[in-house]
Amino acid sequence: MFDFVDYFAGVGGFHAALSGLGGRAVQACEIDPVPAAIYEHNWKLQPEMDVRELASRAAEVPDHSVMSGGFPCQPFSKSGRQLGIAEERGTLFRDVLTILEVKRPPVVILENVRNIAGRRQQEAWQLIIGGLRDAGYKVSSRPCVFSPHLLSPAGGGAPQVRDRVYILGVYVGRERAAREVDHGPAVARRVQEGWDVGNWSVERDVLLAEPEGEIRQRYAVSNDEVVWIDTWNELLARLGDAPLPGFPMWESVWQARQPADYATMPEWKRRFVDRNRDFYLSHRREIDAWRKAPRETQIENFPASRRKLEWQAGTAERNMWKHLMQMRPSGIRVKQATYAPALVAMSQIPIFGPRRRRLTPMETARLQGFDAERFSFDGQPDAASYKQMGNAVNVGAVRHVFRSFVDQNSSDIAACGSAGIAILDALGISAEKQGSDAA
Repeated sequence: MFDFVDYFAGVGGFHAALSGLGGRAVQACEIDPVPAAIYEHNWKLQPEMDVRELASRAAEVPDHSVMSGGFPCQPFSKSGRQLGIAEERGTLFRDVLTILEVKRPPVVILENVRNIAGRRQQEAWQLIIGGLRDAGYKVSSRPCVFSPHLLSPAGGGAPQVRDRVYILGVYVGRERAAREVDHGPAVARRVQEGWDVGNWSVERDVLLAEPEGEIRQRYAVSNDEVVWIDTWNELLARLGDAPLPGFPMWESVWQARQPADYATMPEWKRRFVDRNRDFYLSHRREIDAWRKAPRETQIENFPASRRKLEWQAGTAERNMWKHLMQMRPSGIRVKQATYAPALVAMSQIPIFGPRRRRLTPMETARLQGFDAERFSFDGQPDAASYKQMGNAVNVGAVRHVFRSFVDQNSSDIAACGSAGIAILDALGISAEKQGSDAA
């Protein structure tokens, strides 16, 4: 058994992953009282409230073999302001470094959104890996990006596209950490062990027993949503076998002339308008007939975001009720019900078309790799539960990436002494095994 600390813990995705590999949490930290309560209910460990307070007394942090944490993603997320390390929540990473410098656990594993290693966040990315190296941790310059849908069910995968960056380091001392930078990430972003991602099925791999009565009504699509979906289905039927565009369809700009504000639009928006105008002109007869068809609510009276459709279901049957849907601020997105899009901490819960309802909170927990028979939201409202799943780390992805990293760095981990040996023993990895190239 090895000891770990779980910072920015949320409801315990890292806890579920590392305890499943033989770890024991000796400290957790979560400042939001809602996920902290769920964490304590499930893992019987009360989280500390503020990592900044822990950093101010780092010497009192319990000894541990692994530090884990999903430090705040909002400063780096595309849905945020992308201020990166300059935003107050981004600077919490410095508190992580303070604790690492004092406690020196053999392994650190951190998680964040993919955008943290994107073009707009290069300064933040260099500060992060530079800070870890200054603390004595050997880390890859290239981000480790992975998604749970690339793993088979037997390998701990889940049917959700959730690309996240995993930052992993092994303690080797500052001199080696500064010198040994030319090595690949722990896991490459590709399908593992011959799995076919097309074999995922939301119905088979995610859905639980169908809720009944008032409970089912809680997750059923609304009357307005039925109207929006049925109206778009009418157009899909009218278009027949005509190819559907790969770009979002914007009904509000389907006209022969350019919009009045076209000249002032940013370039990216003009490109979308031009493509939509060409699509309209190619299918003008069908679209005009669809618009004029009698119905109680015409599409021009829909909310602006519901006048947009993004078809990602390829050549599958053109019936939105057969697929998975998301009601997004940018429009209605449709994809085949194999694997789900990434959960977010907002009200974009996937709709499973064949059952005309949203996934339940426990079904979204299954998308994140939690055991539905053991995990509980402890009576929290649905909105809070959905939010926690949008913020959670995926259990299976963490487990796979962590084990791969330990396997590749076993010699350096063993050199960290008893704390490192505890990790190897728990995972059944020989201390003499030499590291290998990324999987």
